[in-house]
Amino acid sequence: MKIENPNPIEWRFSERASQLQSSFIREILKITQRPEIISFAGGLPSPATFPVEHMKAAFDKVLSENGKVALQYGPTDGYPLLREWIANSLSTATCKILPEQVLMTSGSQQALDLLGKVLIDEGSRVLVETPSYLGALQAFSVYRPEFKSVATDEHGLVPSSIEAVAEGARLLYALPNFQNPTGRSLSIERRQELVETCARLGLPLIEDDPYGALSYKGEPFPKMLNMNPDGVIYMGSFSKVLTPGIRLGYVVAPLPLVRRLELAKQAADLHTAQLTQMVVYEVVKDGFLDQHIPTIRALYANQCQAMLDAITEFFPAGVTWTKPEGGMFIWVTLPKHIDAMKLLDQAIAAKVAFVPGAPFYANEAETNTLRLSFVTVPQERIREGVAILGKLIAAQL
Repeated sequence: MKIENPNPIEWRFSERASQLQSSFIREILKITQRPEIISFAGGLPSPATFPVEHMKAAFDKVLSENGKVALQYGPTDGYPLLREWIANSLSTATCKILPEQVLMTSGSQQALDLLGKVLIDEGSRVLVETPSYLGALQAFSVYRPEFKSVATDEHGLVPSSIEAVAEGARLLYALPNFQNPTGRSLSIERRQELVETCARLGLPLIEDDPYGALSYKGEPFPKMLNMNPDGVIYMGSFSKVLTPGIRLGYVVAPLPLVRRLELAKQAADLHTAQLTQMVVYEVVKDGFLDQHIPTIRALYANQCQAMLDAITEFFPAGVTWTKPEGGMFIWVTLPKHIDAMKLLDQAIAAKVAFVPGAPFYANEAETNTLRLSFVTVPQERIREGVAILGKLIAAQL
């Protein structure tokens, strides 16, 4: 029996709920589901890289040989064998990472939320790149920090600019490898300077590294975690090297911090799915990624070159763009008078989509910027879509 409610509820949301904002990219993806749209918008890995048969075999093996454990609740910090594998993969001859430092998360987005919950109070100063990853800005903003932008140039974050905004800061968030959204990477020299600067200032450094394995040359940069394991918080993910559908990430941190993160995770979801952790361990334990990742690199390198060639051919003078050596993104800077948000409306009408750059800025957005992702679009469609964008841009010069 349905009860009649003469007094409809007037929902009183928390102040925190008022801070929640929809991801601009997720909203664009709703539009790009239409098959006629050539979408350079989503930061989605190519489904062609998903190891479906290996995953299927691993699920079958785990469920047939250890199904009752896989389907049970698991420890909050994660499946021990997978944590040990991660710790070993991150260790070097001079820097030993312990499994106890590894906390498994439900995608690296949860790691961002847990870090915000544990490290940020309302009004806390948080340092971010200019521009920065939209998902991090979204996760941290719930805790109402004071974002301070760290200067960047064509080579990425400028370490010498940190001290001017570092006073009282709780953390600095950086993506050093093939950054989302710009595709830029920090040189070894800048990494060293960044780590040394943060250590001198007593400033925790978050090294978010979802794209580090996707170097087109196959030569990953050294990890800042190994330069200062006591001051660097490392975030990793299996989304870009296996599949995002399993929602499996991890955070590596000094023991006092990782214990606090574990407590926060207990309150959030108790633990990350035991089944998917055991399956991923089954897939990676014998060196599968050593054979699999080079195929991803080769595909993405070809896709990137196809887009760079098309941009060079079709974009008018006055437009500049990055030339990434890995990852999934190209960053485009238009003449100052062109608003990329308005350009998007015209592009969607012409059946092309991209992500305007403004949402990636914590402060003082540059509205004449945009991000292009190339990994999921066939090369002939890349050329077609870039040609359309080139015409739309040229019409505004």
